[in-house]
Parts: sequence; C-alpha cells; structure tokens
Amino acid sequence: MRVVLAEDLFLLRDGLVRLLEAYDFEMAAAVESGPELEQALAELKPDIAVVDVRLPPTHTDEGLQCALRARRERPGLPVLVLSQHVEQLYARELLADGTGGVGYLLKDRVFDAEQFVDAVRRVAAGGTAMDPQVIQQLLARRGDDRPLARLTPRELEVLELMAQGRSNAAIASRLVVTERAVAKHTANIFTKLGLEVSDDDNRRVLAVLAYLDRDR
Repeated sequence: MRVVLAEDLFLLRDGLVRLLEAYDFEMAAAVESGPELEQALAELKPDIAVVDVRLPPTHTDEGLQCALRARRERPGLPVLVLSQHVEQLYARELLADGTGGVGYLLKDRVFDAEQFVDAVRRVAAGGTAMDPQVIQQLLARRGDDRPLARLTPRELEVLELMAQGRSNAAIASRLVVTERAVAKHTANIFTKLGLEVSDDDNRRVLAVLAYLDRDR
C-alpha cells in the first residue's frame, strides 16, 4: 500500500515514516509543504494520503485544501487528515462529498501505533476513521430541536462508535452487549434520523456524519 505523507515537523514526519514502514506500508513520498504535497499526489497516485492540516507556506489549512483538490480530481482518493486540535470546519469539508475513504485524527492518536495504523488501513480500504473528540463535538453542537435529541443515551453511544468506523461486533464488545442489541439500536437510530439503512457500513457512517453536520 503506497502512502504520501505530508507533515512539516521533521521529527514527527520521520517518526511516521518509520512507523508506517515498520507495518509494511510503502512510502511513495514524505513531504513538508503544500506545493510538494500537490505535486506528489498528482504524479505518484498513492493509495492513501496522510496529511497535516496546516502546512507551509500558509500554515492555515494548506494541507487539507491540497488533499481536497486532489480528491476532486481523483474521486475516492483516501485521505487521512491529522490536526493538532478539533476543527469542526475541517471535519465538515472533509465529509462534504459524501464518499468513503476519509479520516480525521488528532495528532495525539499518532502516539498509539496500533490505533494509528488501523486508521490508515481503514481509510485506505474506503472506510472512515473519525477521532472520538471530533464526534463528541459534532454531537454536542446539536440543540434539543434537532432530530438527534430523539435518540436515547445508549443510541448516542452507538452512533458515536459507528462514526468512528467500528463494526457492530466491535461496538457490541465495547459496550458489553450483544450484536443483536447493537443492530436494534442501529435500526432505531436510522428510523429516528430519517436515514435509509444501508448494508454498506462505510456509507452508513458517512451518511450519519453528514446528517449530524448539515444545517437544517
């Protein structure tokens, strides 16, 4: 699996390269600026881009915007964004096209090697990997007049874990309930949110996230 990595801090970039190579990823390129990222994505056609939001020369959202442009030119390009803080606007932009292969992790997660590598693999396979803190803020910003308020506390827990890209089996294990119970909660969530149930877990997660994050 070929990876293009964009991170302007040398020590973190070098550490991520070593970590990914240790887990048998092929590093197509490791760059430190927006222009370099844009060129690498256009020329190397990686299986996934792992991108810091803030890159030179602007140090604003250069990395994210480069990745989004590449994703528009190559629909479905898996992109895993790394950020120092929860930025809801960036999460919205990443999810805006409604297709799979997206992730948003806080940089703190990088220090958990297995969790980070799992996120890279999940996104590269067309799934999602949303940081729990991002999901919590998306949930928290909804008022009582939203359909989300119809969900029970347990259904909100299931929804948050779904948004992290977890399977029903993983959710059942985390909540110490049966998979049948999780399936029932999932069905209730979609009914209450007016979302059509899909057998495609990745699209299901993205549909939920898009619903939570859209203005009504």
